[in-house]
Amino acid sequence: MHHEAVIDVSVEALDSITTLETTWKELEARVSHSFFLSWLWIGTWLRHLPDGAQPQVLVARSSSKVVGLAIICRRRAWSLGPHARARWLLNETGYARFDRLFIEYNNILAEHSDAIISAGLDALTSRLRLSDQLVLSGIDPDLELAASRAAGRVGLVTEVKQAGPAPWVDFAKVRQQGGDYRATLGRSTRQAVSRAMRLYAERGPVELRIMETTKEALAAFDLLSDFHQSRWRRRGAFANPGFRPFHEELIARGVPTGAVRISRTLAGDQTIGVLYNFVHDGRVLNYQSGFLYESDGRLKPGLVSHVLAIQDSIARGEHGYDFLAGGGGHKSHLANREHAMKWIAIGRDSPERRIEAKLRGAKRMLRTIATHLAKKKLRLRIPYLGASS
Repeated sequence: MHHEAVIDVSVEALDSITTLETTWKELEARVSHSFFLSWLWIGTWLRHLPDGAQPQVLVARSSSKVVGLAIICRRRAWSLGPHARARWLLNETGYARFDRLFIEYNNILAEHSDAIISAGLDALTSRLRLSDQLVLSGIDPDLELAASRAAGRVGLVTEVKQAGPAPWVDFAKVRQQGGDYRATLGRSTRQAVSRAMRLYAERGPVELRIMETTKEALAAFDLLSDFHQSRWRRRGAFANPGFRPFHEELIARGVPTGAVRISRTLAGDQTIGVLYNFVHDGRVLNYQSGFLYESDGRLKPGLVSHVLAIQDSIARGEHGYDFLAGGGGHKSHLANREHAMKWIAIGRDSPERRIEAKLRGAKRMLRTIATHLAKKKLRLRIPYLGASS
């Protein structure tokens, strides 16, 4: 597409998921995009939307050809001010529990993306009324910059609600250092891996086993759920009632194509870890995991599981292993690079907005304190497992 081509953007009713699937897949086949913009994710997501969700389709066209697509949901939101507020969300619903599915690398699916994404953002920001907000979750710095520029063109302000790293392992760096991933790790991490492997080997061979069929994958997903819930209880991902049915369909559709990869880590006949990963464009995305934690803090089921999965991915000739957002625990010990990830809101500046921002800041502080106290209680129940467990 030439830069002078006219781009028309509209926000249209979603009349048929089946019709959208054809258009989305046609565009998806022509453009570079993240896993979270694939029809596998978006189509499954649309089929599981909660009652009350109001999905619309942002459509960008050039010469009548569809060159950009995204799902936009509108949801009324609480406001301090006298005006009704709506939140317009990119590929999210606005229902907090359902949105805990956590989209990342979020964007507009776009051909020759810069001009089209800019036009799409302009169309969205121009629709905002009075107290409305445009919410963009899990975006990279490029989209944040484009969104901030679009906001500035119509006199709106951008607020960063959350920011954090997405650590990942760049296999090019590993291969430049000889291809032995474990040799690239820090000394203490290497020692922890070696010690844990020796202890697990006393039970039998330690191996990573990929679930080749949907039936195997769903059984492993059930075990992941058990591990995860025993660790996190009501704060875990499975506390979201929409989590399991969404992912059961995603697994059933993604395992046969190789887009979903679920593995068990075994020590002898015992499963000590389950990894739920996505595979897209030669890159593995670690979405969820569950591990068997034991009283012996030298046993590191998470560390061992990820190291084996990374070694397997390198052997397959893939390009990287992405831990997605959040920099805690084993991620910082295993990664050699990171991406920035942000969650932003765009709207008009006002006293109400500034008050609400302060209230959100106070809420985040209270949540941080509560999380710290919960972890402290957990450490009292479970012997120290180390940062890389």
